[in-house]
Amino acid sequence: MKLRYVLLALLVVAGALAAFAYERFNRWLDTPLAIDAPSLQVEIPRGQSLAATARDLEARGALRHPRWLQAYARYSGADARIKAGEYAIPRGTTPRGLLPMLEAGAVVQHSVTFVEGWTFRDLRKALERNEKLVNTLAGQDDAAVMATLGEAGEAPEGLFFPDTYLFGKGTTDLEILRQARDRMRRELESAWQDRADGLPIATPYEALILASIVEKETALASERPRIAGVFTLRLRRGMRLQTDPTVIYGLGAGFDGNLRRADLERDGPYNTYTRTGLPPTPIALPGADALRAAVRPDERGEIYFVATGLPDGSHEFSRTLAEHEAAVRRYLVRYRQRKTER
Repeated sequence: MKLRYVLLALLVVAGALAAFAYERFNRWLDTPLAIDAPSLQVEIPRGQSLAATARDLEARGALRHPRWLQAYARYSGADARIKAGEYAIPRGTTPRGLLPMLEAGAVVQHSVTFVEGWTFRDLRKALERNEKLVNTLAGQDDAAVMATLGEAGEAPEGLFFPDTYLFGKGTTDLEILRQARDRMRRELESAWQDRADGLPIATPYEALILASIVEKETALASERPRIAGVFTLRLRRGMRLQTDPTVIYGLGAGFDGNLRRADLERDGPYNTYTRTGLPPTPIALPGADALRAAVRPDERGEIYFVATGLPDGSHEFSRTLAEHEAAVRRYLVRYRQRKTER
């Protein structure tokens, strides 16, 4: 009888200890990590174990009882699902809340932005300046970059969609380029499928070229279909496009900001004053509005446009040369007034 009472007492004690341990463990799971700042930056290299991550957190004073985190992760199966990356653990995060964050790969997101109207040269500079990207393309010329992308022989201009791209630490510049290239393919294909009938452009690439010219001619989204309409009508009639941005693009890095008459008269593949039709490649990164305008132009019989000189950056459109010359005179008056007021 005495043995039975002893065993029963031991079981009661063991149960009480287990209940105490369970309660303490649960309190620990729901106790926030010791993070004083708004967040704690933690980097988990590829292949690093959860045990090593827990020890790192302990060494930085954020986590007590790192082995408890390991035990909880093994019990829940989370230890095999932790993803590498750079994390910003917010103040108030508990051990119970930490593991789902690491499982989901909720890493810190950095960004790089490609602006509508940029050239491929501008895009590459943005990639090189971004310190969070792994630079793998430094020293390669454009042809080598395109070959690395699997598009040897393709001109890079205009092939990358302008947008803001988010990425985690360790992402390469090449990965961002692939994302931007794939995005432009999708956007261009979508626009081309929705094109108007009877356009004087025959391929999606020609639409991309026209869209890049529209992009450079105006910053006003509302004007883009109308400007595209002017160029579309000129193409229909076999007229020269006579657009300054193509000439400027052809001058390349040598352009000093001042477009001269001699530049307009000097023949070259991008001089739309001396050659009819579209230039051989896009001249910039066109955005979605410019792509849609190129394939669904607003044709009103207008074949000229010129800046109004107003602060909104708008243009005046004309059907005849006489109307256009009068619009140019109005622009020059406003231009001279602005110079006088400065």
